[in-house]
Amino acid sequence: MTFNTAESVTLKIWDRGSLHETLDSAVSDLSSRHNTTTCRIAVTCSGPNTFTLSVRGDEPALAL
Repeated sequence: MTFNTAESVTLKIWDRGSLHETLDSAVSDLSSRHNTTTCRIAVTCSGPNTFTLSVRGDEPALAL
């Protein structure tokens, strides 16, 4: 796990069996650290087995 900035973290996940569990845990942790909801955490695939989680800005909410 690498913290790029105060608002993002990069994870290298080798075990595909724990991929969702690991990402869910990281999203929950990052959102609680920033006192925000989990829906404001963006997850992007930034390389092979590498995911970057970041706190999104104050953009308008998506229409449902």
